[in-house]
Amino acid sequence: MAGVRQFDEEAVLDKALGLFWQRGYAETTMQELAAVTGVQRGSLYNAYQGKDALFLKVFDLYMDRFIEGVVKTLDRQDMAEALSGFFAFVIDSLTTGAPTRGCLSSKTALSGEMIEEPIRLVLKKLIDKLEQVLLERFQRPGDAAMLMTSPEDAARLIATFTRGLVIMERVYRDKARLLETAEMLVSLLLGSAKKA
Repeated sequence: MAGVRQFDEEAVLDKALGLFWQRGYAETTMQELAAVTGVQRGSLYNAYQGKDALFLKVFDLYMDRFIEGVVKTLDRQDMAEALSGFFAFVIDSLTTGAPTRGCLSSKTALSGEMIEEPIRLVLKKLIDKLEQVLLERFQRPGDAAMLMTSPEDAARLIATFTRGLVIMERVYRDKARLLETAEMLVSLLLGSAKKA
C-alpha cells in the first residue's frame, strides 16, 4: 500500500538515535542510517525526506527521554539530593558506552561551522526545556530561599554548566571527576543549606 511505512518506526528511530549519538549529526550518512536500521535508503527518504528530517524526528525522541529523566531525578523533596541526582543522571548519560557516547546535542551543535536553522532551533528548544524544568523545581515552596542566587539564574547556570560537563567528559573521560565538579556547583548554589 503506497504511503504506508513498512517498518517499525520506533525501532528505526532508536537505531538511528544510536548512530547519530555515536557518530554525530554531520558525520552520519543516509547510507549508514539505512545499514543500521535495516531499512533501504529509498524507504528512509520516502518516510523522512532526508537526513535532516530524520534527525529532527530522532532528536525529538532523544529530547523527550532526556527531559523525562531530568524531571524524575529532580522530583525529590531535598533539593541537594535532587540536584545531585540530576547531575548523576546527566553524567551517566554522557559516560555510557565504550567508548563513551558523550552528548548528542553538543556533538550536533559543534558539528560544523553552520548548522541548519531547524536543527539549531531544536537544540535551543532542548536547552530551554531543561532551564524551564530546573526553574520549576526551584520555584517550589521554600526552595528559592535555599539558593544563593535567583531561581532563574540558578536554572540558566546549571543548564550552561551541563554543556561544560560535556567538554570535560570528552577531555578527561573521568566520571568521578565530573561528579565531584558537579557536587562543587551544588554546594556553591546551596551554600550552607547543603552542609546542614
